[in-house]
Amino acid sequence: MASLLIVTNTERFPKQWRATTGEQGTGVYARSAAEFIGYIQRPDTILIVNCDPVLAFQIAARTVFRSRTADLLSVDLVLRKPIDLKNRLLLPVKRRLLDRFDHHIHYFRDFRGLQRVFAMDPRKCSFVPFKPNLRYRFQLDTGLPGEYVLCFGRSMRDYDTFFDAMEQLPYPGAIPAPNYHELAVNGARFTRSLSALPKNVRLLEDDGSDEALIRIIQGARLFVVPVLKASFVASGISTSLDAMLMGKCVIGSDGPGMTDVFSEEILSFEPENPAALAAVIRRAWEDEALRRKTAEAGLRYALSLGGEPDLYQRILDEAVRVHTALSSQR
Repeated sequence: MASLLIVTNTERFPKQWRATTGEQGTGVYARSAAEFIGYIQRPDTILIVNCDPVLAFQIAARTVFRSRTADLLSVDLVLRKPIDLKNRLLLPVKRRLLDRFDHHIHYFRDFRGLQRVFAMDPRKCSFVPFKPNLRYRFQLDTGLPGEYVLCFGRSMRDYDTFFDAMEQLPYPGAIPAPNYHELAVNGARFTRSLSALPKNVRLLEDDGSDEALIRIIQGARLFVVPVLKASFVASGISTSLDAMLMGKCVIGSDGPGMTDVFSEEILSFEPENPAALAAVIRRAWEDEALRRKTAEAGLRYALSLGGEPDLYQRILDEAVRVHTALSSQR
């Protein structure tokens, strides 16, 4: 195999790389669809669009009437179910454009929602494990017991279910001070006013920094990730791994990015079911052995994933595997 070129919108992707199977190559950063398109007829080239659906659709649209030699892959495209008229009308177009990709790499294993909504072929999908964002960057204390039940995050978060659950419990809870615009953009549900929050749930200062993230999570006894039923991609996996890295017991709702990725590393509950969430919180709060066992399993898993360099290695290994398979079919 000739030396491979990987073109990606991930700026920190390695400029010189080596796959675990021995293949070697170079990496080039591209920020726009026009820059990607400049490589589409270059042989032994893999185009990887990371975490940017708009850019992915732009690139795919420009390949419709052009020949293409390079492989076209996506990584972690966060797609939302169309809920308004405009996006429902655009859905057939988006399906056709996504089908222009040779392969899609995801951070979750359950592709049924993508198949149902976007007609994404599961045979063109694969899973690679994500990583804790804080790994290697900070010294983290894993021994802090914590004092509250924390609900954290934005992506498809169901704060309403958390509030309803906490009203059934005597334990202290907490959330970061909400940024309503960010919550709306990321499809979260937070319909209560701050004056209507449960009496046992307090607001924590959050300036969006890593330091604030660490302070907030380290103060938690339990880390809760309630995700809406409508989510069919990995929502909450990043902050869950950071919480695991800090030795926290994670509670997550059943669904992609949670129960299809984790097993003993989390405690799970039926999404949008406050009574089920309250029962799991009560059990974990009062059963120290269960809480510690779950946290220890999560910490082992988070540590095993490494950090950013390890994730890039997994992505390029999968990209090379896909390239080799596609080349054998040509």
